[in-house]
Amino acid sequence: MTNHVAAIGRRKILHAGVAALCVYSMVPVHAQDRLPLRVLVGFPPGGSADVVARAIGEAMRDDLGGVIVDNKPGAAGRIAIGMVKNARPDGQTVIIVPSPPMVLFPHLFKKLDYDPVKDFTPISQLALVQFGITAGPSSGVKTMAEMIARIKADPKSATFASPGEGSAAHLLGTLLGQMTGATLIHVPFSGGAPANAALLGGHVAYKIDAVSESTEFHRSGRSTIIAVAGPRRDPQVPEVPTLKEAGINIDASAWFGMYAPAGLPRDIQMRLQNAAMKAVKRPDVAERLLKLGFDPVGSTATDLAAAQKTDFANWERPAKATGLSLD
Repeated sequence: MTNHVAAIGRRKILHAGVAALCVYSMVPVHAQDRLPLRVLVGFPPGGSADVVARAIGEAMRDDLGGVIVDNKPGAAGRIAIGMVKNARPDGQTVIIVPSPPMVLFPHLFKKLDYDPVKDFTPISQLALVQFGITAGPSSGVKTMAEMIARIKADPKSATFASPGEGSAAHLLGTLLGQMTGATLIHVPFSGGAPANAALLGGHVAYKIDAVSESTEFHRSGRSTIIAVAGPRRDPQVPEVPTLKEAGINIDASAWFGMYAPAGLPRDIQMRLQNAAMKAVKRPDVAERLLKLGFDPVGSTATDLAAAQKTDFANWERPAKATGLSLD
């Protein structure tokens, strides 16, 4: 009888141990909701991608329990993109990235080390942004007509900064030169903040970047946004004409999107999507983005995938027209 009871006791202990092991094995699945979300940004602090990531990341903390913005600048964002590509698809790592690496780089790099569609799970399109052509204090110009005339008269003065080689700003500068006959000399930087520093320091004459990168300096008179490249005037600088108004038929804009690694489970994708949409649509976040020069969106994952597909097609012709190849 004693042996029988002992045997039953041993079986209970064994079963309890197995049950505990099963519960323990399930912990990572449930605990991930309480771990901080790591948001990678492929550019230095202070740039457009960083500003968007921090504004939205702070608001997402309410739903996700914690968010860490991690800047990994370099290679026009491709270092951070590679890190997300190789991360586990567990909902703990995402990237907030401007659209060019996802829609333009495939046209410029013959050997791109990631596939913008196959290697990532779309989460949400966060915000739209226009490009601006900004003249620095060393340029001595205030309009596109003056800029073109100055460049044609003194080609060596035609240096322009961008936030990275292969960025949309780089391509826009190349295209602008082709369409006006005023060739620009590209000087790439590792993000918007160092490009601004070079412009204000007189190391380059012009800069092409997101309008939001230059509004503060434009308003203070330290630099001058002489044109915007989007379909309409930017509400942050309504006095600045579009390139089309200046007689140059270029229409280019960009967006910021959130992506996770490929293979992300659908339920986690939806959880991240909903948290991002909710964050962008918060009045304080939307107002903050607008003041910084961004147009808040907060789309579904499906809408982000559709925007990516459309813009990939739209950039193909101008990319080919410039003949630019970065391999």
